[in-house]
Amino acid sequence: KTMKKVIAVLAAALLGLTIAGSSYAAALINGAGATFPYPLYSKWAYEYAKKTGLKFNYQSIGSGGGIKQIKAKTVDFGASDAPLDNKELSESGLMQFPMAIGGVVPVVNIEGLAPGALNLTADTLAGIYLGTIKKWNDPKIASINPGVKLPDVDITVVHRADGSGTTWIFTNYLDKASKDWHGSVGFGTAVKWPAGVGGKGNEGVATYVKRIKNSIGYIEFAYAVQNKLTHTKLKNRSGAFVEPTAESFMEAAAGADWKGTPGFAVVLTDQSGPKAWPIAGATFILVYKNPDNCDTAGKVLEFFDWAYKNGGEMAKSLDYVPIPAKVSGIMEDAWSKEIRCGGKPVWKK
Repeated sequence: KTMKKVIAVLAAALLGLTIAGSSYAAALINGAGATFPYPLYSKWAYEYAKKTGLKFNYQSIGSGGGIKQIKAKTVDFGASDAPLDNKELSESGLMQFPMAIGGVVPVVNIEGLAPGALNLTADTLAGIYLGTIKKWNDPKIASINPGVKLPDVDITVVHRADGSGTTWIFTNYLDKASKDWHGSVGFGTAVKWPAGVGGKGNEGVATYVKRIKNSIGYIEFAYAVQNKLTHTKLKNRSGAFVEPTAESFMEAAAGADWKGTPGFAVVLTDQSGPKAWPIAGATFILVYKNPDNCDTAGKVLEFFDWAYKNGGEMAKSLDYVPIPAKVSGIMEDAWSKEIRCGGKPVWKK
């Protein structure tokens, strides 16, 4: 009898664990991808869980990984800073929509140099990453930095080691703005780097630059602020040396034609505004147009709807630019039309 009681208690406990496990699994949404928006998505997820109890597990693995995981259906949504073109979206049955706008910034570790004190152009930045400009006091850098004390030391170049939307934005800018870069490297989530060492994620590049003297890297601006790294100014298409700020990212996004761009694949690099930061970009979410799990798909869209409506101030506090209401409205209209489960729209406004 005692043994039967023990077995009964154990069975009940196991059943309880299974039920608890099932309810927990149902209350967990999984996403993976870009490291660029990770600080923002973490903040949104934390606040949303406090409000609704629904937890989000977001793996900051890089845009390349996020695209692979959503295509393999191992996550409920993917995230990428490299927008997929309409052909790839159609072939994969995916839809993409922007969640925030940010800036990729060059950061340096040069003793005694204040943030924003160093000017760079597309050609000097390309020369550094091509390995043709090897020292900080190279005449090409010195000529655009009168009065700045530049050391006679070798530059250590840091780039991403993983498939990265931040790399896509950075190399897309260099490809547009530098003939030398365009002729030799091009752009993509991964490129054949002519020089330097690789770090994994925005986190990895930030850590390397922090540790290695006389280094340069490129990271999303929120990571530069969080890690207290020294950003540079950049000469934009209008000929002005500009600082990376929410305002300069906003100016880069001001002329974006979301409605007229197939797949909403808007690229914000090398924009013409007089104060525009030249390496700005949107970060995108990827979901299936015909999801397998209707309930989960609905929960994902509810979260991003909440983030559009309530996440703007949180985005600004982390140095991102929120998506304007008129743009999020266009996205939600597209959700209603394009995302269907069992023939019915998943999202109803």
